[in-house]
Amino acid sequence: MNPDEYESLPTTSVATNMTAGAIAGVMEHCVMYPLDSVKTRMQSLTHMHANETIISTMRDMVRSEGLLRPFRGVMAVVAGAGPAHALYFGAYEYSKETIGRFSDRDQINYMVSAALATLVHDAISNPADVVKQRLQMYNSPYSSIMHCARQVYRTEGLRAFYRSYSTQLVMNIPYSAIQFPTYEFFQKLLNEDNKYNPPVHMVAGGAAGAAASALTTPLDVCKTLLNTQEDGAGKTTGLIQAVKKIYRTAGVMGFFKGLQARVLYQMPATAICWSTYEFFKYILTEGARGAVWSSGSSSDPTVEKPKESDKKQLSDLRYVLPVSAASAEASASSLIVRTGSGASSSGDRDGGRRELPAMSGAGIYGAMSYNTMHSNDANITDHHHPLRRSN
Repeated sequence: MNPDEYESLPTTSVATNMTAGAIAGVMEHCVMYPLDSVKTRMQSLTHMHANETIISTMRDMVRSEGLLRPFRGVMAVVAGAGPAHALYFGAYEYSKETIGRFSDRDQINYMVSAALATLVHDAISNPADVVKQRLQMYNSPYSSIMHCARQVYRTEGLRAFYRSYSTQLVMNIPYSAIQFPTYEFFQKLLNEDNKYNPPVHMVAGGAAGAAASALTTPLDVCKTLLNTQEDGAGKTTGLIQAVKKIYRTAGVMGFFKGLQARVLYQMPATAICWSTYEFFKYILTEGARGAVWSSGSSSDPTVEKPKESDKKQLSDLRYVLPVSAASAEASASSLIVRTGSGASSSGDRDGGRRELPAMSGAGIYGAMSYNTMHSNDANITDHHHPLRRSN
C-alpha cells in the first residue's frame, strides 16, 4: 500500500476516530496547560492589574506560588479531555459522513457536524473545567482535584458543575462552527491531493484555532466567571448576570481580558490537536489494514486481498527511509531491489538496509509521510505488488 494515499484509507471506523481524538485531546491540553492557567488568571475580575501581560502574569504566579503552580489542576483536564475529545471527534466524523450522503453542501455539513459534536463534548468536559479553573485561580482554597470536587458538590450541589454549560454551548458551538470549516478550508487549499501531510495539518489547525478563539473570547470570559464564582458561590447564576457584572466591573474591554493568552493558547493547541489526531488516525487505520491483510479476509470489498502465493512474502516487507523527499517520489517508478545477502543494483551504494533513526515527533511525521515499501523478493516489482493500490 502506498502510504501517501492517505485519503484512500478507510477512515470511517468510529473506534479509530475516538482513539485518535482522545490522544489528541490529552496532548493538546497538557502541552499548553500553563498558558491556559495564565489566561484564567488574566480573566479574573477580583485581581485586575494595570498593564497586565502574559509574561508578567506567569512571572508573578511562579514567584509567589512556586514553579509548578501553572500546572495545578492539569489532571482534571487529563480525566476530562480524553473521553470528551474521543466523543468529539467520533461524533464529528460520523456526522460529517452521514450528512454527506444526503447533502453536497460541505460548509453546512461541517458546521452542523461540529455543533452536534460540541453538544456531546461539553456535557463531559464541563465538570472538569469547573474543577480546573477553580484550582487555577488566585488563592485557591482547594488542595487537590478531589478536594475541590467534594467541596463544590457539598456546598453548591451537582448543579455547580453545569452552571456554565449553557454559556459554554453558546461559546463552543460557534467556536466549533468556525474551527472545523476553517480547518477543512485550509486542508483543501493547501492539500489538494488529500494526502497525509503533517505540516498542512498543523498550519490548518493553528489558523482554525486562532480564528475561533479570537471571535469567542467575550463568551469565554463569562464562562470563567460562572465556573469560578469569584464574587461568591452561587451569586452568578447565568449568562445575563455574568455579562452585567463583567461590564459593571471592567467595562467593554473586560470582555476581552485574556484575549492574547487565549489566542496564543488555542493556536498551537489546536495545531497540536489536529496534527496528533490525523497522525494517530493514519497509524491506527494503517494498522487495521495490515491486520486485514495478515488474516487474508475482509468484509470490505474495496480492500485488495493478497494471493495465496504472495502471503509468504508479506513478512519480508519493511519500511525504509528515503534519502530525500525527491528520492521518495522517484521510488514510485523505479525501486532499488535488495536481496537477502546484499544489494542487487549498482545504484544501491549504502551496501545494506537504511534503518529509521531515532527522531522527534516532527521527524516521525516527516518520515511517515515519505516512507516507501521494499521487498526482499527480487521477483516482485512495484507495479505488480499485491499491496500497491491502483489510482
